[in-house]
Amino acid sequence: MATAGWQRRMAWVLGAVAVVGPLAAPNDYWIGVMARICLYATLALGLNIVVGFAGLLDLGYVAFFGIGSYLYAFLASTHFGLHLPFLLAVPIVVVLTAFSGILIGAPTLRLRGDYLAIVTLGFGEITYLLLINLDRPVNITGGPSGIIGIDPPAVAGFALSRNTQYYYLFLAALALTLLASGRLRRSRIGWAWQAIREDELAARAMGINTTVAKLQAFAIGASFAGIGGSFLASWQRSVFPENFLFTESINILAMVILGGMGNLLGVVMGATLLVSLPEVFRDLQRYRLLVFGLMLMVLMVFRPEGLLTLQGRHDEEAEPGA
Repeated sequence: MATAGWQRRMAWVLGAVAVVGPLAAPNDYWIGVMARICLYATLALGLNIVVGFAGLLDLGYVAFFGIGSYLYAFLASTHFGLHLPFLLAVPIVVVLTAFSGILIGAPTLRLRGDYLAIVTLGFGEITYLLLINLDRPVNITGGPSGIIGIDPPAVAGFALSRNTQYYYLFLAALALTLLASGRLRRSRIGWAWQAIREDELAARAMGINTTVAKLQAFAIGASFAGIGGSFLASWQRSVFPENFLFTESINILAMVILGGMGNLLGVVMGATLLVSLPEVFRDLQRYRLLVFGLMLMVLMVFRPEGLLTLQGRHDEEAEPGA
């Protein structure tokens, strides 16, 4: 309980720092980095539901990120001539991306471990190839050139244009995602996910419908990726297939593992490190990724369970900020 209480207090402190962060940022570039931290933290929390809560290894999570981005581009750009309002387009994208999560989850219900990882990896690669090649005979995705001219978010007639404005939008989405993840973890379905993670056979013997629980994990995790994809498309005002390579899946998975699987605050901290550290070492030029990789190796050797470990399942569930 003490550990959970400490993490909750730490979450409040970090939240306060995040709110005033742009005021202390040295320039607009670093505000953009902070916005990317919020964006990737939202994505990592979505993958944490699948990997951390339900114990399902997903290596193709970037596919949902790409699907969400392109769906938003279809609904709010000149590509198909649709210019739906931001507050209408995002819920549509979330629902459709959740449905895509069910589609990929359904064929994998009997798979676990390495086999599940291979299938989801294949799904991610297939999605990437479709994004590149669905420009003929009918131009759907724009091919390698992607889609440009995407509408910026507009709320009450006010269109976002500065990194600071996007940062607070992404921060609000991250806060809601954290709240939703905490509620899900302490809900009945959250307990079902944890039972599946620990022992799927025992969970089934206890009467848990593992089929429904797994599909729910894939759908909810994909919906979080849909939110992130919508935000990326609206922020960049464009989407390209190169934004959704396999390496992005690995980066997001590393955020979850580095922070501590299942630990919400840990996942956010993992996203913060993996987004910010390459920028901190940017002056090292080509050696910056070498230094970055060495730091990750050292961290995983001495903290194999992640930055914030879960000391006791009951403590984990006791506090929403744990």
